[in-house]
This record gives sequence, C-alpha cells and structure tokens, in this order.
Amino acid sequence: MNTTAQGANYFTGFTRLCKGLCVVLIAGHVLVQIIPSTVIYLALIPARTIPFGWNLITAGYIEQSTHGVILSIIGLLFLGKLLEPIWGSREFLKFIFVVNLLTSVCVFITAISLYYVTRQEIYLYLPVSGFNGILAGFLVGIKQIIPDQELSLLRLKAKWLPSIMLMVAIIVSPFTIDAASYLPLVIFGTYMSWIYLRYLQKKPEAKIRGDPSDEFAFSSFFPEFVRPVIDPVASVFHRLLCGRNENSSEDEGYTLGATSLPGSDPIEASRRRERGARALEERLATERLGSGGRGEDSKKDDAIDNV
Repeated sequence: MNTTAQGANYFTGFTRLCKGLCVVLIAGHVLVQIIPSTVIYLALIPARTIPFGWNLITAGYIEQSTHGVILSIIGLLFLGKLLEPIWGSREFLKFIFVVNLLTSVCVFITAISLYYVTRQEIYLYLPVSGFNGILAGFLVGIKQIIPDQELSLLRLKAKWLPSIMLMVAIIVSPFTIDAASYLPLVIFGTYMSWIYLRYLQKKPEAKIRGDPSDEFAFSSFFPEFVRPVIDPVASVFHRLLCGRNENSSEDEGYTLGATSLPGSDPIEASRRRERGARALEERLATERLGSGGRGEDSKKDDAIDNV
C-alpha cells in the first residue's frame, strides 16, 4: 500500500499554472492539426517574422507533432512541479516568457545570418516551433537549484542534465528529419536560460541579481578537462555583459559598466541555492510523510474490515 501511495505522489501536486500552460500547448497543437495554414502565422518563419513579429512569442507554444506535445506536457508538469514552488508563480512565468522570446530572437538572427552566408532559402522558410527551448531552460534551473541532487534511477547528478540533453540532441540530429526545427531551440534555450539566471534574475527577498557562484559558471556545463579551454572564451562574453573578468566576479560581484549590480554576492547566491534545495527536500519529505500517513490509514481500515 505504501509503495502504491508513493508512486501515486509522482503524478500529483502539479501546479495550476503548469496545468494551464499544458492546455495552451494542447490547444496550439490541435489548432495546427485542424488548420495547418496557421503554422505560417504562429511558427517562427524568419522570412515572415518582419510582418508577423508575434511569431517570436507564439512559436514556443506551438507543437507541430503529437509526440512533441506529449513530451512537452510531461516535462512541463514534472519540472514545473519542482521549480515553480521555489521561484514563485510570477517568476516562473516570467522565466518562460523571457527565455522563449530570447531563444526565438537568437533563432531568427541565426537563420538570417545563415541565409546571407549560404544563400539557401530553406533557412528563411523553415517553420521552427516548440517548447523544447523552455524545457532545456528548466533543466538549467534544476542545475542551479539542486546541482548535487542525485536522480534515484540514473544515479546521475542534476547538474549534468542540461549538458546531457544538449549532447543527446546534437548526436541524434543527423538521424532525425525535423532536427533543424528543434535543435536550435534546445541550444539557444539552454544558453539564454543560463544568461537569464546568471545575470538577470532578481530575488527581491535576498536582494540578489543573478548567480555569480563558481558552481553555476558557464564552464560548469562541460567536463573538467575541457574547462581550461572554455574559461577564456566565457570571460570574453562575461566582460561584454558585466564589464569585468569572470574570475574576478567571485570577490567583488558583477558590474554593469562601472556600476555594481545590487546583491550580486556569490555568498548570497550560495545561500539561495541552499534554500532552494532545502525547500525541495522539505516538500519531498512532506509528500513521503503524507503517503506514509495514508498507508497507515489504509492499514487501520483493513484491520477494521477484518474484525
């Protein structure tokens, strides 16, 4: 009975916001299946983005395939169940909106650039859409909050989830027909979500902006033997964003030009990560306690029935 109750817990506790977003994904999928021509207006087609600029926003919520919408709903429910209670519904929704928009802008710029380099019109007219970029961003959020949490089934630390997803997407892309429609979203979704969480996300209660800790540096997405090559490249982009070297951010905090970003203290970032992990552990303990309580109640009921 306890095992059954614990198993049922994995399929409960989904937030109202995530359920609402699932309805949006289902509605978008049904719409493009019933009226295929709507893909032209809702998916990201770079040649049509100038007159139909809203597709930079709508593309992320349009799944063109059935398996795509199923995977997106599963990922949204289970990952959102972990992230939304820690971030709060408002920040969770803001993260989705910002990462989706930035990912679409990056895909648009890349497609236009590839067209001017190769003169291949496929880059201008290939419809790109899907929730993949946001799901990749959720994994980056999991990496930030509970990096050392081990997955019970895979015996794998959560901090490697974004890197593994990205690696798998790149490896299987030559063998899939629609790779061009999802791979850019996964790549830019991972990077844009890291940019947002690393430099932009605000935490009013702790007066924190971003996460300058070493555990969340860009090189942390790569194996240790590659990091000496990655760190110098990452430092260039860090100076462009914050006006200083990545390595010096440990002691003095991030800056924007010559102005320090308030609350950009790596100690505070570490504390925030600890609070997030603690909140997750408390929630899981509460669920286990609840399932155990239900198991005891069921045992009592069985005993009464036997009497």
